Amino acid sequence: MLGKAERERYGRQMILPELGETGQQKLKQSRVLVIGAGGLGCPVLQYLTAAGVGTIGIADMDVVSESNLHRQILYTSADVGEPKVTVAARRLAQQNPYVQFALHPAGISVENALELVQDYDLVVDGSDNFPTRYLVSDACTILQTPLVFGAISQFEGQVSVFNYHNGPSYRCLFPEPPPAGEIPNCAEAGVLGVLPGIIGTLQATEAIKIICGLGEVASGKLLLFDALSLHFSSFKFPRTHYADTVTSLQASYGVTCAVDREISASELQAWQEAGKQVQVLDVRELQEYEAYNIGGDAVPLSELEEVLDTLALQPEVVVLCQSGVRSKRAIALLEARFPEVQFYNLAGGLAAWEE
Repeated sequence: MLGKAERERYGRQMILPELGETGQQKLKQSRVLVIGAGGLGCPVLQYLTAAGVGTIGIADMDVVSESNLHRQILYTSADVGEPKVTVAARRLAQQNPYVQFALHPAGISVENALELVQDYDLVVDGSDNFPTRYLVSDACTILQTPLVFGAISQFEGQVSVFNYHNGPSYRCLFPEPPPAGEIPNCAEAGVLGVLPGIIGTLQATEAIKIICGLGEVASGKLLLFDALSLHFSSFKFPRTHYADTVTSLQASYGVTCAVDREISASELQAWQEAGKQVQVLDVRELQEYEAYNIGGDAVPLSELEEVLDTLALQPEVVVLCQSGVRSKRAIALLEARFPEVQFYNLAGGLAAWEE
C-alpha cells in the first residue's frame, strides 16, 4: 500500500486517469534492471527513481572519469575515480527514499547474465558497445523479459522495445554484430552532451508504459531522433526467425566486436619478470594513478585526444585502467593514430592485477 508521503510525492502522476493508484502500485512492486550507469543510464535511473519504481538494479563495472561529466549528469568532479554504481545509488537514494537499489558492480557477463536478468521484470539497456547489447538481448530473449533499447552517436539516437508480448527481438532488427571497428563508439565519434538525456528519458517513458500497461509500446518500431534537425522518424519491423534461434548464450560475445587484443594480469607479470620490452599506459585519472599504480606512463583517458601527437610509443604497449573498460576506449583512439603499434588491453584492469 502507498503511504501518505508517497501519495503526496506521486500525486501529480496518480491523478492521470490512465495511471491512477493502480499504476503507482504496479511501479512500486516492479523490479527494473538498468544495464550501464553512463550517458543513457543516468536519465533512465533518475526518472525511474522519481517515478517510484520499487526496486532498481544497476549493473556497471566502470568508474567515473572526467570525460563522463559533460553528459552523465548523476556525477560531479568530486566523484571521479569512484565506482559509478556506488555514486549513482547514493545520489538516487537521496532523490527517493522509497526505492530500493541493487548494485551489480561486476556488470553483466556471459557467466551471470541469465541469473541477473531473471530477477527482474524488465531490462533497460544503456550500454555503449555491441558485445554487451547482444549479450543482454540474448539473455532477455531466452527469459522472455521485455527489453527497452537505446543507442546514441554524435547527434543521433535510437529507441525501441524488444521481447514484449512475443514481439520482435533485437536480432530481428540487427541479426549479427557489425565487423570490428566498422561503427565507432562515443569515444571515437563523439556525442552531444544533451543527446543521452533525450534518448534516456524516452527509454524511461517506455519502461513506465510497460510496467503500467499504458498507451502503445514501441515494440516492433524503431524510433530515430536527429538533434541537428530536431526531427523524429520511425519505421516498423516484424518478428523474424532470429527471435527463435536464440536458445542459449554464446561462449563469448567479444570476439566479433573486439578492437584489441587482451592480456591477463598473470601474462603481463610474466612479461615484466622476463624483461620483455613492453610499454605500459595507465589511462585512469591522475588521482587514481597517484593513489595506486604498477608503474608505466600516466595518460588519463580524459586527456588522451589532446596529447596523441606528443606520445612516444614502443612497438608493443599494454593499456590498463581499473576494470578494463576505459582502456578499451583508449585503445580505439590509439590504434587510429598509431596503426603500426601492437596494443594489448589488460583484461579486468588493475582489479584483476590486485587479485
